[in-house]
Amino acid sequence: MVKPRLNPAQILAIGFLIAIAVGTILLSLPQAAQGNDRLSIIDALFTATSAVCVTGLKVVDTGSHFSLLGQVVILMLIQFGGLGIMTMATLFAAMLGRRITIRDRLVVQEALKHSTLEGILVLLKYVLILTLVIEGVGAGLLYLRWAWDGSVSHPFYYAIFHSVSAFCNAGFSLFRDSFIGYQGDVGINLIMIFLIVLGGLGFTVLLSLRRYIFKRHEAFSLHAKVVLSMTGILILGGAAVLFLLESRNTLSALPLGKKVLGACFQAITPRTAGFNTIGIGSLTTSSLFFLMALMFIGGSPGSTAGGIKTSTFGIFLVSTYSLLRGKKNVTFFRRTIPGEVIRKVTVIFTLSLGLVILSTFLLSLTEHQEFYKLVFEVFSAFGTVGLSTGITPEISYLGRLIITITMFVGRIGPLTIAVAMGEKEYKPLYKYPEEKLIIG
Repeated sequence: MVKPRLNPAQILAIGFLIAIAVGTILLSLPQAAQGNDRLSIIDALFTATSAVCVTGLKVVDTGSHFSLLGQVVILMLIQFGGLGIMTMATLFAAMLGRRITIRDRLVVQEALKHSTLEGILVLLKYVLILTLVIEGVGAGLLYLRWAWDGSVSHPFYYAIFHSVSAFCNAGFSLFRDSFIGYQGDVGINLIMIFLIVLGGLGFTVLLSLRRYIFKRHEAFSLHAKVVLSMTGILILGGAAVLFLLESRNTLSALPLGKKVLGACFQAITPRTAGFNTIGIGSLTTSSLFFLMALMFIGGSPGSTAGGIKTSTFGIFLVSTYSLLRGKKNVTFFRRTIPGEVIRKVTVIFTLSLGLVILSTFLLSLTEHQEFYKLVFEVFSAFGTVGLSTGITPEISYLGRLIITITMFVGRIGPLTIAVAMGEKEYKPLYKYPEEKLIIG
């Protein structure tokens, strides 16, 4: 009997599960914690999932609870999870001289959301180079800043950790209060914004930007145009909304320039870095609701970010507008979007919203917290963001398992999980007659 072969989505999901399992074992070791305060298996699983899925939700403080070994394990899990487990595995296999099969290429294509199999190995090479260059530049700038004022005891290590965490949109910080201590620091804010935005654009878009800059302004693909335009709109629009909502609240004590900086930083991190320069628990209810929307949208396909993705949200808006205007075709930048893509957008949006609703419902059964805090926690977990109103350490073990599953599905993607759990594509031998149905 021939065993059924795993599809790329299944291999991708299994790769993440293996990394989470290894991380759980390592983080549960006594050597991973400072003193004798070792993590329980559930907390180790939660932390490993949060790191591999580049989320940043924490049940213990990273800087004070974990030993150097534990912090390095978290850093490695972030790096592998941010770039994609199978992407890293294929990179190592290629460097060791192993032949890369069509199956390997399909898995990497799924992980990076690349449109074709053509040029996968070249893409992998540029992924590695871009990652090392961007993280290296970020680490260098952070080191110079921290070495200059001596505000941290180990500036080189802190610079590497936070550069990797920011580019991978992980949200893990060695500072107990994230970056609230650097709220008005222009240099730190701009460096972190630089890393977060580049990490959330996706490697395909980064390569398009590189070609545009260095190869005589080569035209952008439709994907790059959609991602860049939606990213710009979300950053500028998000900053403007948060500035208006928080000017008389968490930003009230700051001068105008630093208010703008704080609003910009906090508009960028929900998609999906998870750092904060203002206290999330002190935000107004309207600001928290707005951050949930940003967390739900997330970053871009093929990036280190989570959420439904900027391109999905953009196509959803355009298709809704086209339907309201009575247009038969959906167009974006003078290009017609295929019907298959529209259907996938609808499925992703529906599955994602369904997961958030289900997780919130389950948490409401297991936890005794204010409802809006539970909803915020679920959106943060699904979007692999890591922002919290402060209730994460107070959640029960059962609640932590619910959040863990939500983080995993949010990182892999609901559609990928559905494909991994489903059967092969069904091709019917016949088609039933159509009939109109009254809706709305």
